[in-house]
Amino acid sequence: MQSDPAHAPLSRRRVIGLSAGALLAAGCTGGAKREGRGNDISGKPESTEPVKTHAIVPDGALGANFNEDPTYVDKAVLDDLGTSWVRGFTMLDHVKQGTAPERLRAVESLLSMHGQGFGTILALKFQFRRKDRTLPVPGSREMRAELATVDRVLDAVLDKVDILTLGNEPFLETRPQERRTKLNPFYQTVAKHVIGYRDEHYPEGCRTRLHMGALNHLDDPAMLSDATGEWIDFVNRTPQLDGLDMHPHVTSAGAAQKYLDYVLPRLDGSKTFLVTEFSLVNHYQRQMPKPLAAPFVTAYGKELGLGRDTRVWQFLEAVAQRPLTSEQWRDFLRMSPWFEDHKHFMRDQVTAYRETGRLAAATYGVVQGRASLRNITENTKPWMLNSLYVPRTVRHQRGTPLPRTYTVFDDFTALQRAQDRLPRS
Repeated sequence: MQSDPAHAPLSRRRVIGLSAGALLAAGCTGGAKREGRGNDISGKPESTEPVKTHAIVPDGALGANFNEDPTYVDKAVLDDLGTSWVRGFTMLDHVKQGTAPERLRAVESLLSMHGQGFGTILALKFQFRRKDRTLPVPGSREMRAELATVDRVLDAVLDKVDILTLGNEPFLETRPQERRTKLNPFYQTVAKHVIGYRDEHYPEGCRTRLHMGALNHLDDPAMLSDATGEWIDFVNRTPQLDGLDMHPHVTSAGAAQKYLDYVLPRLDGSKTFLVTEFSLVNHYQRQMPKPLAAPFVTAYGKELGLGRDTRVWQFLEAVAQRPLTSEQWRDFLRMSPWFEDHKHFMRDQVTAYRETGRLAAATYGVVQGRASLRNITENTKPWMLNSLYVPRTVRHQRGTPLPRTYTVFDDFTALQRAQDRLPRS
């Protein structure tokens, strides 16, 4: 029988973390860094001098993720969820094209949430996947241009956001032929530059903690290589990095476990991990070409114009144009075995991550994005099924509470713990 995660006994690491976190949040002078092994990136022994900081270091917190679209995400929505943490990412290309970082919707939203007392996580998203893009070589003019763009973002967010992840999904946002050669040198250069910038501008300490961005597809042996191992090794030998991020978008809980099986034995014991995106979207994608569940067609076929041969993707395409009632959407999920049999996936995963004693924070998709309902086909990844709030597939009136996803919303709120709540200024 599983213990209630909200009332699980505190691990030794959690007790220590809570004590340290209280001091850090209060701005006390103390050793803000975790104990690390080896030297810093300059080759000098790691400093043991006390550092003044206001860092808030989460220890197993569960927050809300909006990616790049913060529509609907405000204090009322986050308070309804009971969470103190929120995460998004920003595309560096927009900054290169001239947009001020603080004007980007994700950054603007996170800075607003920071001002309202929420813990914030921002990922820097580089885009080198297109055929006409290539990762710059360290020391090149192109590399200097990328770092100048990073500087503009750092100037806007350092000492404000609580966690900055360097790279969003680097291995997916890099061309396959460059993953084993140019990826690590590029991102390591970015990381060293950010560390140097933080040290120079905040010599007495900065509230912003650093993680390397997210690893994907660790359940696929074809995606594992020396480059993946080097990503983790760099985190281990860089004391200024708190850890790394993972994005387990998977077909099963077993596939999600492979992420932990790969990372934890390789990640130094002084480091933590984030899981800022996770879902069963790959499992849901496999259902898109299949017929709707017969009980749902029997119950709603006449009302919604469904037939025995109506496919899941066709149904979702129609729903994108004509949202359902809350009861209809709930019954669609409840009567679909592929959802009903896995409805506690999010709860079970957060419990597993916490039980490692190494989780800094996990964040789950908070609201359906507009893009998730465009151009739906039988091959679409149905991201609209992953969200805690479903205002784009369920009808609701302006000014009323947002409709919630069956079961998953309740699990999310039940996983919130008193020790993860941040004091509001």
